[in-house]
Amino acid sequence: MKRKSLLVLILTAFAAIDTMFAQLPAVTLKTIDGKSVNTSELSNDDKPFIIDSFATWCKPCNSELDAIAEVYEDWQQETGVKIVAVSIDQAQNISKVKPLVENHGWEYEVLLDPNGDFKRALGIQMIPYVLIVDGHGNIVYKHNGYTDGAETELIEKVRELIK
Repeated sequence: MKRKSLLVLILTAFAAIDTMFAQLPAVTLKTIDGKSVNTSELSNDDKPFIIDSFATWCKPCNSELDAIAEVYEDWQQETGVKIVAVSIDQAQNISKVKPLVENHGWEYEVLLDPNGDFKRALGIQMIPYVLIVDGHGNIVYKHNGYTDGAETELIEKVRELIK
């Protein structure tokens, strides 16, 4: 039994190390205004940033981005964090993204992943899928799904990074 516990501990440590030192994949996406962006070059002036993968049809995704929008200005003032929202809507639905963003009043940088390249590169299976990237480009936190209040955990993780 001790060997099994030790093995679980070792595997958990390796998974944590893998997450802590993972870098963003190099995938070219477009902004909702048509500019190309290489995801490996995303940054926030040496401060943490959050990447939130969503779809227009995903109610939990929209709820999460709405909840963050309510506190986003405060988060920015306190920590300097920024949000990058990545739509995984397929090409036939891409035209719905900009109106959705405008309708909800989201002040995030929004990228489009209509071919699922970024989603595949990160192994995203379920949305919303959230990453926190530290000021050095390392993925330090991953989470999928959304429940009310989950955004509080996000800002706590960001606060830990800027200490």
